[in-house]
Amino acid sequence: METQKTPETAQLSIQTFSPKGYGVATLERPAPLPSLEVEVAHALPGDLLFVEMRKKMRGTRKGRLLEVLTPASSRVKPACAHATVCGGCCWQQMSYDAQLQEKEKRVRDAFGPTIPIEPILAAPQIFRYRNKMEFTFSENRGGMKYLGLMIAQAEPYVYNTEECHLCSAWFSETLRAVRAWWEKSGLKAYSPSYDTGTLRYITLRESVRRGQKMVILNVSGNPDSAPTRDQLNSFVQTLQTAIGEASIFLRIHQTKKGTPTQFFEMHLAGPDHIVEELHLQGGSLSFKISPASFFQPNTLQAEKLYDTALQLLAPLAPNRIFDLYCGTGTLGMAASRSAKEVIGIELSPEAVLDAEENARQNGLTNCTFLQGDVGKVLTRLLSDPSFTPPDAVIVDPPRAGLDPLAIHHLLTLRPRAILYVSCNPLTQAENIRELTRAGYRIQTLQPVDQFPHTYHIENIALLVR
Repeated sequence: METQKTPETAQLSIQTFSPKGYGVATLERPAPLPSLEVEVAHALPGDLLFVEMRKKMRGTRKGRLLEVLTPASSRVKPACAHATVCGGCCWQQMSYDAQLQEKEKRVRDAFGPTIPIEPILAAPQIFRYRNKMEFTFSENRGGMKYLGLMIAQAEPYVYNTEECHLCSAWFSETLRAVRAWWEKSGLKAYSPSYDTGTLRYITLRESVRRGQKMVILNVSGNPDSAPTRDQLNSFVQTLQTAIGEASIFLRIHQTKKGTPTQFFEMHLAGPDHIVEELHLQGGSLSFKISPASFFQPNTLQAEKLYDTALQLLAPLAPNRIFDLYCGTGTLGMAASRSAKEVIGIELSPEAVLDAEENARQNGLTNCTFLQGDVGKVLTRLLSDPSFTPPDAVIVDPPRAGLDPLAIHHLLTLRPRAILYVSCNPLTQAENIRELTRAGYRIQTLQPVDQFPHTYHIENIALLVR
């Protein structure tokens, strides 16, 4: 009989964080072996840990935390029972003050020590703040079913999430109800490796200000595994019994090699959208949210983010504003209260439709939204002889930052001010270095904590020339 190999273990002193917020230690080995960099989930600088060594990934060895031998001074007891497993929260075991210090440090490191940074804006609440979550269906080879979040450092493996303190309690109630429905449904979890099965993930959304709920069941687009009408009726009845009225949708996720991924939606029950409100200093705005709509995941902190951004822009009194990568137009619409004209540009056709509808609902007649790639739309606008350049430009690009064509057109437009909102200070800093070489200077850097207990950070930069 083959004997099972004893796991390799080590004591590690955590020295720093990885970019994804995991603890990193250096494991010294006997000569001539080189030292190893080991990454440990849910570990903090200052921790002394007993760790099981795992496989090597992209040059870094991974370790599984077995025991905290000596805790870091910033370590606290996490609120969630899943805190040592979940890949959603990497810092719930760290005091909130320490989280803010680390996030502020990350912005400072991205921009360099010579650039002044305003103190980070803390979140008004550090739990129950997310208005949207996605939970994945998964099955192992033995047929065990899992519905929940990814395991830290073990994606795409999923654990059964019984509670999540980042979102409202009804999210967990919905998971329990859907898990019970799944057991009786006869449906299989979708397998990306084999392109078989039905259930991919479930998306839960709510409007914080109005208390409305939305549930989206995401399934594969394979015709031979489509859920039946009876299965869908049972799904709707299960939800309505568990959580009451909700907007319920089926979303078909169709993938085929060599062709773009397509999504198709089917409205199953309840209202066909929910409505969220932002309570801003210039007055409240309401926004229609459909299943594909983007909206800031932290409503209360989005209000602080937008108010802060517009306060920075206000002394310049811009009349004509371009809002690039505008999504559903939330920030541009807020800015339109003090500007004569706002033009938003967005790639997603669905987001543009939502933006136009939201502008109508809020009685904003000075907002125009153009659909298309930002760089290409700007090329078209600049070729018009009657084109009037903007006084200010708002940019809130994806994590990858501004593409070279968009930067080129920003420099061609040469607005007096650029308000750059980013969820990735590293790419933001790279873009801004290019803009400063062309004559802009950083007037303000303002970090904002949108996502407590995670490594994510939002940063506002105001550039002027």
